[in-house]
Amino acid sequence: MRLLTLLKGKIHRATVTASNVDYIGSITIDAALMEKAGIVEGEMVHVWNLTNGQRFITYAIPGEPDSGTIQINGSAAHRARQGDKVIIAAFIITDEKVEPKVVLVDDQNRFVKYL
Repeated sequence: MRLLTLLKGKIHRATVTASNVDYIGSITIDAALMEKAGIVEGEMVHVWNLTNGQRFITYAIPGEPDSGTIQINGSAAHRARQGDKVIIAAFIITDEKVEPKVVLVDDQNRFVKYL
């Protein structure tokens, strides 16, 4: 058996709506977008900031559904500011084929289409 780490879900070019250094860790993501991308509460996610090149790993917290919320919390808030464009990606370790759910959003973080 050969295990691979494969992309499971991604939210592409989301806009950061807020940063809160005083919050205890994580990234708050619109729950509807999490569902569309197959990301679950507490799951480890990679965040790649297209605006400044910063990358970090944290865990997902669901925000209000259909709110467009993408809030960077805790120390990671030093790596992304309101208005930054980010990619949020989740991976799975498996020996099976995976069809990733790649979600494209508009500037208000509303679902546009699957890529």
